Amino acid sequence: MARQVNGRNRKMEVHVRISRQFMRQADEEFAKGDRLQASEKAWGAAAHAVKAVAQQRGWRHDGHRYLFDAIDSIYRETGDTELRGLFGTANALHMNFYEDWQSAEYVQDGIERVKLLLEKLEPLAE
Repeated sequence: MARQVNGRNRKMEVHVRISRQFMRQADEEFAKGDRLQASEKAWGAAAHAVKAVAQQRGWRHDGHRYLFDAIDSIYRETGDTELRGLFGTANALHMNFYEDWQSAEYVQDGIERVKLLLEKLEPLAE
């Protein structure tokens, strides 16, 4: 059992590291004027933050549906009413990568909202 817990913790730490890396890249891409890449990196940061919490708890997280299930479970666990909306913003950024319908201001606001989501999720993955 200890091996599984240790393996779970290592995977959780990888998701946290990737989430932070993608968030930095979102800021960099936005600064370069690439709204599409900034959008997708912010989505990736949010997705990996959710994966970190799900991994730590042993929840399934290998698809969009399971990420939304995890956010619902985290919401029920914490009672934090902002979580669903913040994750919805991240998902809208993911859609923007394919559709290119968000203005620069919208993307910038979305990135800031994803940062707030990460601030809420990272402590839950410890």
